[in-house]
Amino acid sequence: MASIEAKFDLERFIPYRLSLLSSRMTSVVAGVYTRRFKLMTPEWRAVAVLGRFGGMTASDVADRTAMDNARVSRTVTKLLRGGLVVRTTDPLDRRRALLELTDLGRELYGNIVPLVLAAEAELLKDLTEPERAALEAAMSKLEARLERGPPENP
Repeated sequence: MASIEAKFDLERFIPYRLSLLSSRMTSVVAGVYTRRFKLMTPEWRAVAVLGRFGGMTASDVADRTAMDNARVSRTVTKLLRGGLVVRTTDPLDRRRALLELTDLGRELYGNIVPLVLAAEAELLKDLTEPERAALEAAMSKLEARLERGPPENP
């Protein structure tokens, strides 16, 4: 077992590094909307998705944010109570409930987007344009790979 452990360089393991990087970057960006708008990360993610894509179900929010259904449910409850989101019945399928930003939610979204874009720009400022393009291309390839499902024989 020691030989396997010696060969496993956790600090170079991409999933581990991406997880840490994501957590750290999210923390920096979250500082922007948490301090000024008293919004937590799950709430901002739901607002961001609804602001970008429009009305959708809670399941759609879960899919687009990679949050589990229970967390989305708690988040939606907070957003409904805060007057940022409204839930309506889908006119095409009365069994489905659609979530949409209220005017207050759209205003909040409009106020936060420039701030998080500025935070992102600050985080990426040490990358050259070719490095940014390469990062974008690599992330797109990884996302496409994951869309096809997990590896068959890991």
